[in-house]
Amino acid sequence: MKYTKLNLSLIALAICLLVGANSCKPKNEGNAVTGDAAAKAYVPPGKYDEFYNFVSGGFSGQLSVYGLPSGRLLRVIPVFSVDPEKGYGYSEETKPMLNTSHGFVPWDDLHHTELSQTNGEIDGRWLFVNANNTPRVARLDLKTFRTAEIIELPNSAGNHSSPFITENTEYVVAGTRFSVPPDNANGDVPINSYRKNFKGSISFIKVDKNTGNMDIAFQLRCPGVDFDLSHAGKGKSNGWFFFSCYNTEQANTLLEVNASQRDKDFIMAVNWKKAEEYLKQGKGKKETVKYVHNLYDEKTHTASSETKTEVTVLDTKDLKDICYFIPCPKSPHGCDVDPTGEYIVGSGKLAALIPVFSFDKVMKAIADKDYIGDYDGIPVIKYESALYGEVKKPGLGPLHTEFDGKGNAITTMFVSSEIVKWNIKDLKVIDRQPTYYSPGHLCIPGGDTKKPNSKYVIVYNKITKDRYLPTGPELAQAAQIFDITGDKMQLILDFPTIGEPHYAQAVSADLIKNNSVKFFKLEDNLNPYVSKGEAETKVVRKDKRVDIYITAIRSHFAPDNIEGIKMGDEVYWHVTNLEQDWDVPHGFAIKGALNGELLVMPGETQTLKWSPEKPGMYPFYCTDFCSALHQEMQGYVRVSPAGSNTPLLFSTGKNLPPKDSTSINP
Repeated sequence: MKYTKLNLSLIALAICLLVGANSCKPKNEGNAVTGDAAAKAYVPPGKYDEFYNFVSGGFSGQLSVYGLPSGRLLRVIPVFSVDPEKGYGYSEETKPMLNTSHGFVPWDDLHHTELSQTNGEIDGRWLFVNANNTPRVARLDLKTFRTAEIIELPNSAGNHSSPFITENTEYVVAGTRFSVPPDNANGDVPINSYRKNFKGSISFIKVDKNTGNMDIAFQLRCPGVDFDLSHAGKGKSNGWFFFSCYNTEQANTLLEVNASQRDKDFIMAVNWKKAEEYLKQGKGKKETVKYVHNLYDEKTHTASSETKTEVTVLDTKDLKDICYFIPCPKSPHGCDVDPTGEYIVGSGKLAALIPVFSFDKVMKAIADKDYIGDYDGIPVIKYESALYGEVKKPGLGPLHTEFDGKGNAITTMFVSSEIVKWNIKDLKVIDRQPTYYSPGHLCIPGGDTKKPNSKYVIVYNKITKDRYLPTGPELAQAAQIFDITGDKMQLILDFPTIGEPHYAQAVSADLIKNNSVKFFKLEDNLNPYVSKGEAETKVVRKDKRVDIYITAIRSHFAPDNIEGIKMGDEVYWHVTNLEQDWDVPHGFAIKGALNGELLVMPGETQTLKWSPEKPGMYPFYCTDFCSALHQEMQGYVRVSPAGSNTPLLFSTGKNLPPKDSTSINP
């Protein structure tokens, strides 16, 4: 076998990964954090952290929220996966959030996070996240820390290259990972017809500046490559977007070899302002598609789901001045833009250098038509004409770069298990510190904005063997916090995370904590099944449907004795939490229910659908500890055979045993 440089690089990487992280430990590794360093991460009991850290949950489909610098887990937010703790995807009100054109999808793969911005700075209003498997983008409301909206993306597959935003959150942008035949084309084609039939797609999702509500404004039809991470321009480069691309070989099998043949892949520069002009000129083509848009209404505490059937597409092959390719070392994963908007950093996973491109030079090359040819109709700019310079020998396996606001960049090195700080202007390495092990992404608060906070960098590692107590074949996922206020980066803490952390963002707690919703006002509750007091509770039968309007308050349900439910009935428990105080949710669960519990926030109404399986007595109770008498917060429902004449009765505090019962009176 003939060994090329590529073969040797792949073999070296494979050996490192197969032997294990212990064999690839950094030479200058340490085993402990010093007392001085640990003190920097200490947050005393009763004191708040400085930052919220929003971390993707990867294959869990959830989002985790940590306090920094303590690393304390504050919240797990369900987004694309059902969650029995909170009843998300189980209550009738939240089930529509997981609707797609394929039906109800109870799981997905959440990879990336993006905080909303105004004038290129985090504004603390919303957080956008992606579903990698069934292509979707979600918006979370940071007043409630709940999923507010999910939109599916047509003409897309493997929504990894998202969600990234423009500097005023005009758009959330999402690129396809897997190029596929468009939705309105015949997908029943040979897989090896990839180059002929497969296309990439980039979706520009418009965001309402007041409500945050999303809708697909337009899509770009692109060559059949795989899009990876991207970032919008800012400042001087506002109006542009930059995507890393791989598999320019357009391979459809064994990509680890066949998509690594070329010396370089691409960064794709997208002029989205020009795309908007073409859209206004009517250059877009309407295509018939099918995608689902889900929206949660905090007034009714209910989600709605709408199916849409059309999208506008701009074809980059026909419209020559929307997109341009810039060669980049092969298999790039990251594409990051510095706070000034001048420098665009590419990260070739198999490269031993980091290319830094100049926006000014890219614009000059476009003006001069300084191209080396085209790729599927898109001009390819000469590498040297776009290049500002290269960071030489930064480490092995550069993946993701963020900026400290002091003229420096910090990049993760996956293979050599380290983070490296380098100066943007002179491209010299300033510092390097080991991580444990194989870091993917990192996060500096505001590190992809105009104004980063230069206090911490948090690194998210893929391998943690020998860092924590063993927990069977799979170990805890991990993050590490470094103090970056000095010339040398200093490890101050590592902490476990829910799996699997990918991209993350952090923001000053002051921007969010004072706007947090403490409870929902009962008078504003517009849920059609609300009971705003115990006097409004009732049980209503219509044929085989029974609606139970029930309230919860410390420490009882009303009603708590219900009879007359019959086999074959479909029972809907509409639970309203009457509390008007912060942090007093109530839970609801009933024996034999084939779904999860409900978790009902103060002032909110949620519904559990229940179909009893046999006659008998079924207890129900509060599942969320609410008071000293939480254990007493329970009730009973009697289920009789179908066709029985048991009357429909309900009561609270009245249906006591008769006096001649066997009970003993003290």
